[in-house]
Amino acid sequence: MKLRLVVLGIFLAFGANAAFADPYASDWSPSAKSRARLVADGAGGAALEIELSPGAITYWRDPGEAGVPPSFDFSRSDNVANVEVEFPAPSRIPEEDGSVAFGYRERAIFPLKATAKDVSRPAALRLEVNYAVCEKLCLPARATLALVLANGVSTPYAAEVEAARARVPKKVAAEKLGADVKAIDSRHWRLCFAGAPGQSDLFVEPPAGFWLVATRDSAANCFALDLRQAPAGASGAIEMTATLVGGERGYETVVTLGAAK
Repeated sequence: MKLRLVVLGIFLAFGANAAFADPYASDWSPSAKSRARLVADGAGGAALEIELSPGAITYWRDPGEAGVPPSFDFSRSDNVANVEVEFPAPSRIPEEDGSVAFGYRERAIFPLKATAKDVSRPAALRLEVNYAVCEKLCLPARATLALVLANGVSTPYAAEVEAARARVPKKVAAEKLGADVKAIDSRHWRLCFAGAPGQSDLFVEPPAGFWLVATRDSAANCFALDLRQAPAGASGAIEMTATLVGGERGYETVVTLGAAK
């Protein structure tokens, strides 16, 4: 009789925990000066949410002059064909050593577009994410997260995920932004966007092995580009990704610069 009561007590305890579990969010995974979780948007997608300690930052896909971008491994997911990570527009964050990081303060939400292999079956997202958290010191952080994706339902996280998606720069052709490149010499250019709204900031991502720095020009939506490093023997045009951010709006385009020497 005592054994039956113990078993019943264990069952009720687990049942109570399950009743209060959030079906639309994974448990928080604590790490260095941060914690992370997955949340469902209710439309078959999700988002990675990272909360940071006061004063701490984490990084965009291009961390800037210092830092480490996050890395994502979805290989252990079930019934998931593909996952696209979306990056909301970053901010420039001055570091104590004089460098400038590209990233986020306090909180970062990365929307995830997931494609199921078989839409008739549930899809389970399993993520191993590595990211850096920096305050006075930079520390590695890691989280292993899992969440069954929900589709066609209302979740308490849908609005936040949609707001983060609205801050993801929209991909457009350079011509639509009125992009105009003028070479000053083989390592310096002036890039202007006649069709960009308001005062903007520019984040540039050249090919691997190149280091290119963009600084604001005196004219609105014009930037000076300084090539500080190129691979040995590099020649030909440089095709780079340019992310133009103004307020909470952003655009991503591809711009071609002249040959580097």
